[in-house]
Amino acid sequence: MSAKNILMIVGDFVEDYEVMVPFQMLEMVGHTVHAVCPGKKKGEAVKTAIHDFEGDQTYSEKSGHNFALTATFDEINPESYDALVIPGGRAPEYIRLDEKVLSTVRHFAENNKPIAAICHGPQVLVTADILKGKLCTAYPALKPDIIGAGGKWGEPNESFSNAYADGNLVTAAAWPGHPEWIRKFLDVLGTRIEP
Repeated sequence: MSAKNILMIVGDFVEDYEVMVPFQMLEMVGHTVHAVCPGKKKGEAVKTAIHDFEGDQTYSEKSGHNFALTATFDEINPESYDALVIPGGRAPEYIRLDEKVLSTVRHFAENNKPIAAICHGPQVLVTADILKGKLCTAYPALKPDIIGAGGKWGEPNESFSNAYADGNLVTAAAWPGHPEWIRKFLDVLGTRIEP
């Protein structure tokens, strides 16, 4: 396996587990991850939110950690990256309004580079209009958005622990799906962990 350069696009109130866990895990196996946020620079931080499933009609939200950015959004060149990760939380609802975010996502889709999105991250994929005919899952409230964008809905299981891969697109409904989501993404990246 050769190490990959991975771009992670985040924003304030990105979901804590959905940014920290994949960032640390991808770096742990030898990849380089540049976490960026529109309007912010390397060394600055985004606030995170912890979303939990406690039996209510939707997730609860609590304050999370500050997550340090490792690159400056305005300086990135999508051609320099092998793959893209879009975590969930509340950030996707507003970062999808940034045209450079959308053109970056389209670059990855048009060049068949791996894309991993989780929870509300697929909101960005919907807005970038790259889901036509693709199997995709997300937090269940996004089902109408994904279907409306021409995607095929992948049903989350009861514990949100499953993930889907359709070609180079890997998606999961929420952070309980990390083991399967990250495993499928590593497969798409060509990362092999030998026993």
